[in-house]
Amino acid sequence: MAGRFARVETRRRAGKFLLGLLADLPRKNCWTIAEHAGDADPHGMQHLLARASWDTDGVRDDLRDYVTDGLGDPDAVLVVDETGDLKKGVGTVGVQRQYTGTAGRIENAQVAVYLTYAGARGHAMIDRELYLPKSWTADPERLDEAGVPDAIGFATKPALATGMLIRALNAGIEARWVAGDEVYGADPALRTECELRRVGYVLGIGCDRRIPTQAGSLRADEITAGLPTRAWQRLSAGAGAKGQRFYDWALISHPDPAGTADPARGEPADTECWWLLVRRHRDTGELAFYRCYSPEPVPLRELVRVAGRRWTVEESFQAGKGLAGLDEHQVRRWISWQRWTLLAMTAHALLAVIAAREHTLRPAPDGLIALTRNEIRRLFVRFVIEPGRTLACPQAWSRWRRRHQHRARTSHYQRQELGQRQT
Repeated sequence: MAGRFARVETRRRAGKFLLGLLADLPRKNCWTIAEHAGDADPHGMQHLLARASWDTDGVRDDLRDYVTDGLGDPDAVLVVDETGDLKKGVGTVGVQRQYTGTAGRIENAQVAVYLTYAGARGHAMIDRELYLPKSWTADPERLDEAGVPDAIGFATKPALATGMLIRALNAGIEARWVAGDEVYGADPALRTECELRRVGYVLGIGCDRRIPTQAGSLRADEITAGLPTRAWQRLSAGAGAKGQRFYDWALISHPDPAGTADPARGEPADTECWWLLVRRHRDTGELAFYRCYSPEPVPLRELVRVAGRRWTVEESFQAGKGLAGLDEHQVRRWISWQRWTLLAMTAHALLAVIAAREHTLRPAPDGLIALTRNEIRRLFVRFVIEPGRTLACPQAWSRWRRRHQHRARTSHYQRQELGQRQT
């Protein structure tokens, strides 16, 4: 992505910023990253995010290509989901009191929708869009103050996800499936876009969503209520922290959903299939429902595999925030948020691709687990980042000495006095 930066100084500073995001810092913001890079103040890092000349969208495209090249899988799944970052005040772009799954309740938060590429060798985030509530889009002065472009208006979370999917598919990304939770499964426009492009989907829906059947439109839970015992199969949705995640699954075929097909699509092909997929917890009996589509018939185990891949986006959020500071930004304006999240996603993708290559080229010896992203970062810090700390800025070191001078002097005299008393 070096060619996306207009000046060599900007490119070098972006490299230092990425190293700071991967470093073992207790808190990651422009102040701490600048000090880690040896700068006397954070102005350079703040300039990189807010005013420097570089192609943000171009770097986003480079990130997408890097991830798909490193983790390429013809059966890959594009997973959409949102996450929230708790924030104080009302000046940060997109912040208002709204529900966020991060807190599990309504909080003052900033919410964004992310697109994750999930393949057999790993997964990483490749795109993101900030959700602007109506309280923001209805206030032009507030938008202007936060630097939001004039072309940006209100868009629902499913609409943001659809836009990112279109962008990825137009770029030629190879992905066979799309997965998401109930927020996205309830949106007919997203499903129609996938069907137009003949990309399969497994999207969660609520139990009260109506499904077309030969007997008319019925609620999902009403269809499931009459299923015989033989309709359920025990299958794993993939490996979890405690082993394979086994559930009972049932699959019900249904006709092309009325009112969701685009007229430009014409008559559906003979091979196209629509299903209602039902997951039942083996202990509690709790049910979860999915609307599914495939341009060609696939077995139940394939739909279960895709449904299980949806959880990879949660792992990406956890790793992106824990390893690359995705949620620790202290920026208020639109462009600064776009660039911070992009650089944090790049740092996370670097760990994911390196881990995938290690698993392929140097498999773990018998008895040892494969290197994880956490271990890759620890080794990266130890052998790449940490030796550079000896070049810390003299002014920063001087400030630290002045800050702790009184404490050090007092401790020194106390030790001297104690030694004299013992003598």
